[in-house]
Amino acid sequence: MLAHILVVIIVAIAITGLAERRNIQPALLVAMVGLAASFIPGIPRLELAPEIILGIVLPPMLFSAASEFSFASFLKRLGSIVNLGVLMVFAATSLVGIVAAFLVPGLGPPAAIVLGAVLAPPDAVTAIAIGRKAGLPTAVMTVLKGESLINDAAALTLFTVAVAAVAGTHAFISYTPLYFLYAAVTGIIIGSVIGNLAQLARRKLSNPSLATAVSVILPFAAYLVAEEVHASGVLAVVAAGFALGYHNTQSGYEERIQERNFWRTIDTLLETFVFAYIGLQLRFVILDAAAAGYDIGELLAASAALFLTTTLIRFAWVFGTAVLGRWRHRRIQARRAQAGPAGIRPDRRGRARPELQAPLSWKENLVVAWTGMRGVVTLAAAAGIPAVTVAGAAFPGRNAILAIAFFVTIATLVIQGLSLPWLISALNLDDSSDRQFTADQRALAQQLTDEADKQTLEAYLATERDPDARRIAEFMVKRLAIEQKSSVGDVNAKASFVLGSMLLEARRAKLLAARDGRELDDTVLRDTLEKMDIEQAFMHAKGKAPP
Repeated sequence: MLAHILVVIIVAIAITGLAERRNIQPALLVAMVGLAASFIPGIPRLELAPEIILGIVLPPMLFSAASEFSFASFLKRLGSIVNLGVLMVFAATSLVGIVAAFLVPGLGPPAAIVLGAVLAPPDAVTAIAIGRKAGLPTAVMTVLKGESLINDAAALTLFTVAVAAVAGTHAFISYTPLYFLYAAVTGIIIGSVIGNLAQLARRKLSNPSLATAVSVILPFAAYLVAEEVHASGVLAVVAAGFALGYHNTQSGYEERIQERNFWRTIDTLLETFVFAYIGLQLRFVILDAAAAGYDIGELLAASAALFLTTTLIRFAWVFGTAVLGRWRHRRIQARRAQAGPAGIRPDRRGRARPELQAPLSWKENLVVAWTGMRGVVTLAAAAGIPAVTVAGAAFPGRNAILAIAFFVTIATLVIQGLSLPWLISALNLDDSSDRQFTADQRALAQQLTDEADKQTLEAYLATERDPDARRIAEFMVKRLAIEQKSSVGDVNAKASFVLGSMLLEARRAKLLAARDGRELDDTVLRDTLEKMDIEQAFMHAKGKAPP
């Protein structure tokens, strides 16, 4: 098994490299090659237990996405994210279940709800990768990323309750809304606590490799602890990722650089493996369904109908709630305008409330509606259906659910995934206000770093009496880059290094204060800090000073 996984990863990486050179979406090409390869005679079946996918593959993918995601941006679009990631999942589960009960032979209403929960959560990995290349507006990317972080939790909770009802087992809490509330709240609390404890532990470690090892263990620990108490492991991992990502600025630059590169590598490995794994299941899914006595043609027809159903549900939900969202936005705007600046209360910390986020445009909503690709969670959930009920009878329609889940997943990847770049290009979603906001925020970041440099240098000159050190400070005051400090003489390398470190720390403190005061966008902050980390690494290497 391990040898087969290694071969799949190596081949998938090679295909990814070829796809990037040809400007083709790597995930889609890997999946399609896997589809074709599954029919090669002698290809062994690569089948992972659902517990492996949900407990080992999924946590690091979610953790990496959450730790790199701006929590402030997540909160700004929280309404849209919860609408798509929770409410729409509940609605899709019910509606797909109703349609499936009529379409799939031998699939009663309870088992049809199981199928609805399996098909409910979209996987935004492909959409986000395509959107990043195509330059989707920040608001759209935020909604898609946020949805992908929480929709699995809602779907898996519904799946657990539905399977328990069919199999005759007992869910931890039988009342679905209460169970979801318990799983969500408890999972978030567990993830936040473990994430903050991990950050405290990392601050005590002087070895960047050990600190990175803590971040590697964290998503698995959060997931397993939450699942042990019947909470949402998905939300626990997401909360832990947010906690670590937000406090990552407290770590050393070496640790941040090492972690950044590590998690980007893990992302690439897992994404390529996941899509290769999806593709390689085709022949075996067909054989299993046929062996169970199902007509493949009927299953394909039902899958096509359910693909259309899921697509129509997403379109109707996105545009229907967009109308309500615009109406609510106008009401809040009118109320704020009537109250005036004096009538808008500050938040609990006494800070001015953030500007009201404009709703997505109709073009942007069209892109969001079309990004309904399913992924590995759908297949893992389907594979996790028990073979028999408590009474010893076969679980009704299990093989049909597996086959339909696979067929719908492939349909979404091929039809929506391949057409999404064309749709984005055709809609011409160039957002000048979004570009202007980013430019303004970058200018603000530069202004803040300049102010930090000036204040630090003035304070340094006011207290420093060493002539060499003062000469370096005066040299820097003339606005020369910190990398040019060696031109004042190698004899002053130590003083240059000390002063350079002071400047970088002052810049970080200034930028973080602006972020915490809601002046500076978190994404711009992360980009700026990444450049400063590289600058500090260069400074340490050039000055030959210990970190």
